[in-house]
This record gives sequence, structure tokens and C-alpha cells, in this order.
Amino acid sequence: MNEPGLANKVIIITGASRGIGAAIAHACANAGAKVVLASRKQEDLDATAATFAPGQALALACHTGKPQEVDALFARAVEHFGRVDGLVSNAATNPYFGPLVDTPDAAMEKTFEVNVRGYLYGARAMVKHARARGGAASIVNVASVAGLRAAPMQGFYGMTKAAVISMTQTLATELGSSGIRVNAICPGLVETKFASTLINTPTLRDYVVKRSPLGRHAQPEEIAGAAVYLLSEASSFTTGTSLVVDGGFTIG
Repeated sequence: MNEPGLANKVIIITGASRGIGAAIAHACANAGAKVVLASRKQEDLDATAATFAPGQALALACHTGKPQEVDALFARAVEHFGRVDGLVSNAATNPYFGPLVDTPDAAMEKTFEVNVRGYLYGARAMVKHARARGGAASIVNVASVAGLRAAPMQGFYGMTKAAVISMTQTLATELGSSGIRVNAICPGLVETKFASTLINTPTLRDYVVKRSPLGRHAQPEEIAGAAVYLLSEASSFTTGTSLVVDGGFTIG
């Protein structure tokens, strides 16, 4: 039986300067991987990278909505570590909170650029590299339960996460013959800066917590184990799935 270890693997994690991304990066490192931390601000990345053992983490600024920056991210990761074995697409944005029909065009464009195009650009770069070296790879897309259920007041964000789930299934179908697995994680409410509006609004937080069998929201570290599993050989026969990690919220 394969164990969920990542010894000698190199994993790129986007949105890795804090929150779920940073927690996934630490979990990957603890499982034996070298990690490439990516987000838009180098200063934030450098601070996060300093929390890893020497030589275990490489911090590279990257706007995932810009394809040339994603390609450069992979090129520098390969130059530094020699290869890339897995990608966790976690970078996301949600600039608008309010009724779906009132979503400003600028917010639509920004959210789609990062949450959908950015994930596809990352997958494209991962596939190109994996095929060039003739090896397997694992892609993990961080989606959301907002892509599985109605998402009042964050509707366009939910739409992009539904697109990520669809993208995951299509990529898994198209890439399986190349030995590239593609899966998604759908977190519920997690205490992060990104979700601070929901966490800090009692009516919204209570709406989720009261409908969750575990009766609470999650911490970032509670999402990270799912990513390690999907990146590792323990999930060697798993592709195209969306692993829900939500305290039971979606079963209610």
C-alpha cells in the first residue's frame, strides 16, 4: 500500500504566502517535498519561505493570470530543483461581495483571470513540463464548496469555482493517458485572511457553522492533508475527483 509521502518530489504551490497555500506548502515539506512558493508579492513570499528549513523552499513572485509569468515560474523552478512533479493551484481572488446581478464588470474580469485562467495556465505549464521529461505528474486545484452549492453574496466567485471543478474533470479525462492526474479540493469555510469577511460577520459564519455536523469552521492546516494525499502515490488511482473538506456542510 502506498503511503502519502512526497520524498524527492518538487511541488509548486500558488497563493502560498499565507492561508491554505502556506499550510499546504508546509504539509508537503513535512512529507519530504521541495516546495516552490508562488504569489504576487515577493516580500510576503520571502517571509513565508523563511519558516522552512534551508534549501527546502524557493520563493518566486508570479501573477498566475499572466501566462508568461507562469511559464517563467516553471522555468525557474526547473532550473533550481531540476524538475517539477506536482502543482497546487490555490491562488484566488474575490474582489466583490454582493448580489450576483450587481457584479461589476471589472470584478468579473479580475476574478475570472485569476480563478479560472490562472488555473488553466498553471495546468498547461505543468503538462508541458511533464510531457517533456516523460514522467507522471499530479495537479491539485483548490476549488470551493461555493462551486457546488448556491453562493449568495459571492456568486461570481462561486461560478469560477464551479468552472474549476469542470476544468478538473475535463483535464483528468484528457491527461490520464499521459500519466497526469488532476483532482480538486473543495474546502468549506476556513479561517483565513481571504475569508475574513465571512468569518467576521456573525450571521454569515453562523449560517455555515450551524449547518455543519462538526459545528465549526476549519483552520488552513485541516485542508493541507487532502492536498498531500492527492499529490502522493497514495492516490495513484484517483483522478477527476473533487474532494470535499467542509465539516459536513454540503450534506445538510
